[in-house]
Amino acid sequence: MADTELASALTKRVTSGLAFQKCLNPLCGADFDVGQVKTACDRCGDLLDVEYDWSRVEVPQNLADFERYWSRRFEPLRFSGVWRFHELLPFAPLDKVVTVGEGQTLLQQANWVGKYVGMDEGRLFLQYEGMNPSGSFKDNGMCAAFTHAFMTGAKRAACASTGNTSASLAMYCSVTQLMKAVIFIGSGKISYGKLSQALEYGALTVQIAGDFDDAMIRVREVSKDLGIYLVNSINPFRLEGQKTIMYRVLEALRWQVPDWIVVPGGNLGNSSAFGKAFQELLHLGLIDRVPRLAVINAAGADTLYQLFDRRNLRWNGGQPDRLISCDYYNDLDSRRAKADTIASAIEINRPVNLVKCLRALDVCDGVVRKVTDQEILDAKAQVGAGGIGCEPASAASVAGAKLLRQQGIIAPSDRVVCILTGHQLKDPTATVAYHTTDQDKFNEVLGSRGVTRASFANRAVAVPNELDAIIRAIQLYS
Repeated sequence: MADTELASALTKRVTSGLAFQKCLNPLCGADFDVGQVKTACDRCGDLLDVEYDWSRVEVPQNLADFERYWSRRFEPLRFSGVWRFHELLPFAPLDKVVTVGEGQTLLQQANWVGKYVGMDEGRLFLQYEGMNPSGSFKDNGMCAAFTHAFMTGAKRAACASTGNTSASLAMYCSVTQLMKAVIFIGSGKISYGKLSQALEYGALTVQIAGDFDDAMIRVREVSKDLGIYLVNSINPFRLEGQKTIMYRVLEALRWQVPDWIVVPGGNLGNSSAFGKAFQELLHLGLIDRVPRLAVINAAGADTLYQLFDRRNLRWNGGQPDRLISCDYYNDLDSRRAKADTIASAIEINRPVNLVKCLRALDVCDGVVRKVTDQEILDAKAQVGAGGIGCEPASAASVAGAKLLRQQGIIAPSDRVVCILTGHQLKDPTATVAYHTTDQDKFNEVLGSRGVTRASFANRAVAVPNELDAIIRAIQLYS
């Protein structure tokens, strides 16, 4: 069937209930039309899922069938690493899909990093999402949320951001010229690499006194009052796009399920999306098992670790004990505690997708760990030394894999995929500070966060402007 014919057919299916939004709370279970703009259930206030009547979706019989689309890469929708898997997120008719070529990412076998983690050769892989157009994994979800916004006729889209979401939203708005971007950031809580993208792409940037959690509260209020489309990962369509990261991992592994997926945990959108992806693939009979999931918090923003590992908060069939999380958040408020980590992309104390992540941990027999900024930066340096630079938050996955390996939870023979969420140049300040010879600069950027050493620093060698001295230095250090 030609794409134009499929678009017409799918439009009819979408409007007749192929896709719908469903409340996550099993005691409520309210359904809403896919064309409605919602970030929570009208009846109970819980999160929403995008669900499908799979009996009416033409899903390939085998995941390998998706490989046929590689021969049609001249078509924008099949070039996209998200929409190439359209049959697994068929909420939008093809003639409404928005793409800028997202998802052309790399799964790299990384023996250098594997040795650092403690893995056998050939068993550690890095899924590098920094190759996306805006430099982070956010483009996977943004193209899906932006598509839904376009479907519903939105003229403005908004987000709260620690940087990557704002860069992605601003890029989609500027490339397509379909709507205007409004971005909320906290004071001093965004790296210049990310902020420069939002400013350069022409977004209206609103900086409030507070952190990401404060910005998230305000953007939800403003979006509701002004009728602006909200694209944060509380938006269920964002997570539909982020499912495709796992499809590409499976594709790169020749459709074999790995033993572990290790992912940084901030607002918990990725972990939630990954769990949903594997749950659906198992339901459709396209895989026969799911991998285990490890979600890694930064120690300075460790809400999930505290709730899941220390207070035993669980999915519980969709009925988690919310008193546990309420008590924890009340304690944060009483102490006026704010998230604080060099890994700015996961510097979040109140993850909006907490409940969905609990489901993912249940589906994937998951674990949660936290790692220090010191461990994150050391792991980041090893990722860089292996030839793939990443932002600090990305390296939490590698630091977490190393910790789990030390604890004997991950075996050296397991096949492990660590998700690198963003490009190295998203936060060059942390990288330069780690490798600098300037102790004052090191202390200014890193020392305040408990980082006391640069275990794998690659420092510049200072020499006089003399040929003999330069030659001696090269011979000494190379």
